[in-house]
Amino acid sequence: MWIWRAVGVVAFALGAIGLALPVWPTTIFWIVAALAFAKSNPSWADWIYRQPGVGPAIKTFLETGAMAREAKIAAVCSMGLAALIVTAFAYHKPWVLGSGFGLIAVGAVYVITRKPLRDE
Repeated sequence: MWIWRAVGVVAFALGAIGLALPVWPTTIFWIVAALAFAKSNPSWADWIYRQPGVGPAIKTFLETGAMAREAKIAAVCSMGLAALIVTAFAYHKPWVLGSGFGLIAVGAVYVITRKPLRDE
């Protein structure tokens, strides 16, 4: 139980960094935190679900696996920005470029293939 709580706290802290750094993801870390807290301290998971902006989307994703079209567009655009940043800083390192683009591609395919919300 304490391991899940520690994972949740670390994931939540990493997600909180995204509130200050625009290129750092918040939602994915808070999804991990909510999953970990659901196993260790459900009231902490409920607190995440109540947060304006990201809470309802996280809860919906965890319960149904669905993502809003706007969330998908924002995620893919953010991945495009990440690809530009990787290119700018690692254009001379092919293995870094390949790894970065590979991870971004996997993330993009995952996001694009999530089912849409029913009301869309």
